[in-house]
Amino acid sequence: MERIQREDYMSILKNFKDKQIIKVITGIRRCGKSTLLELFQDYLRHSGVEENQIVYINFENADYEDLLDRKKLYEYLKSKLVNNKKTYIFLDEIQNVFEFEKTVDSLFINKNVDLYITGSNAYLLSSELATLLTGRYIEIKMLPLSFKEYLSAFEDKTDITRKYRNYLQYSSFPQAIELYKINPNNIDLFLDGIYNTILFKDVMRRRGITDKLVLERVTKFIYDNIGNRSSIKKISDNIEGLSKNNSYNTVASYVDALIDSYMVYKVNRYDIKGKDLLKTQEKYYVIDIGLRYHILGKNTDRDMGHILENIVYLELLRRGYNVYIGKLDEMEIDFIAQGYNDTVYYQVALTTRDTNTLQRELFPLRKINDNYPKIILTMDDDPIADFEGIKKINVIDWLLE
Repeated sequence: MERIQREDYMSILKNFKDKQIIKVITGIRRCGKSTLLELFQDYLRHSGVEENQIVYINFENADYEDLLDRKKLYEYLKSKLVNNKKTYIFLDEIQNVFEFEKTVDSLFINKNVDLYITGSNAYLLSSELATLLTGRYIEIKMLPLSFKEYLSAFEDKTDITRKYRNYLQYSSFPQAIELYKINPNNIDLFLDGIYNTILFKDVMRRRGITDKLVLERVTKFIYDNIGNRSSIKKISDNIEGLSKNNSYNTVASYVDALIDSYMVYKVNRYDIKGKDLLKTQEKYYVIDIGLRYHILGKNTDRDMGHILENIVYLELLRRGYNVYIGKLDEMEIDFIAQGYNDTVYYQVALTTRDTNTLQRELFPLRKINDNYPKIILTMDDDPIADFEGIKKINVIDWLLE
């Protein structure tokens, strides 16, 4: 299978090549981290780097089981260093190595080592590692395929609306495209494997959770309520099988674990007038709509508005924004996207062809007293419209920018 070029992530790795800084790639299982490392290794070879200068270990591979001991790992890597040349070391799924951060720290000291590590759990950048390596790493947050990347896997670029529907239904995980081209019916088995591996290895085992049934109920509730205001209390009130004495703490722990595994994203609300983050009524979005269909069943199209919000949210993350829900008095802005030196406000709606709907979406944007861009994204297949500086853009065109 021809590998999909992940150009945005590759450009970051190229920019930081040979810099004295650890490249940490995080993201959910099967989002393409290992393939990205392979693509970058190919780039190194084409740039004149010799084979013995490249060391790659995937700690999910049983062949490297002996190296799960950090001291043995360090000795092994030390024996692979090339004298008077840069050695490029790639450590894939390194969270499987106990106290791996001490090995990473020791390798970092060597000026002839260029170090790349990946992990499928936010534990990788827990406070202990972050403290140890403060100022010495960059985090590259990897997601499954954007719609633009998904489309690049097909020679036929026609019927984009149908391909967008397939992108939702058949998943944005890279391997799902290969399975789709063979037989779309195989995708459910693939997604089931991802789902169970994450729940067992990254959530239950990592957090010491024993009640799989309740964990699955929490997961399903969040996946069924994307884009709705929520809270830990609201989730715990809707989960059967919980002891009332500790239901809040249990659910809070489960939700944190799902967030750490990158299955779920929590989005806080931001008071635009008070310029302050709010601690209540957050919203949750999920890593992949195809996985949502798998968990909830195929007949979950009733909430296409929130599904569209979910797609927009993930795309804003890909573009490097910090994303919040906007509060303006009693009104809500779907997303505030804050970049390094810019902010953009977004409203998301399936359609605004009805005049009342259009005015409802425009009203809160018009009340914001600053000059940052304000955009309405819809599925309406219309030319870009401008309403006194507020642009209305087709969401598929926006995704393909």
